[in-house]
Amino acid sequence: MTSRTSIHLTINGHDHELEVEPRVTLLDALRDHLGLTGTKKGCDQGQCGACTVHVDGQRVLACLTLAAQAQGRSITTIEGLAEQDGTLHAVQAAFLEQDAFQCGYCTPGQIMSAVACIREGHAGSDDEIREYMAGNLCRCGAYPHIVAAVRQAAMEAAS
Repeated sequence: MTSRTSIHLTINGHDHELEVEPRVTLLDALRDHLGLTGTKKGCDQGQCGACTVHVDGQRVLACLTLAAQAQGRSITTIEGLAEQDGTLHAVQAAFLEQDAFQCGYCTPGQIMSAVACIREGHAGSDDEIREYMAGNLCRCGAYPHIVAAVRQAAMEAAS
């Protein structure tokens, strides 16, 4: 018999009560328990970045974070990035304008990392963007477009 624990998560500004096993990851809580499937499960080992979300404004890999560790903290997923009226976040808009995706599987994690990269002040040059986005892999090789999108959104944020 497996023990279950009750946790309270605040995701995209909404409160959720869940009964989960203590070993459930934040990624599985988001996808399997709450139906927030925008956060992707890639490698499930913290190597690809497809599961990147923000916890208290910091990017984390949801596959390596236990759901219980996020209790009482503010979680933002790709579903919570746009405005309530549907207006895209500047990074989401830049990804569209720069055609910064091909298959799209890595895109939510790329966007969440890009938002953090800009917020952290690491978008001063293409080399710096590449370095601070290195934890997010794209099997399609859309890196030049991803860097261009991050650069565009960073310039828009600075003006």
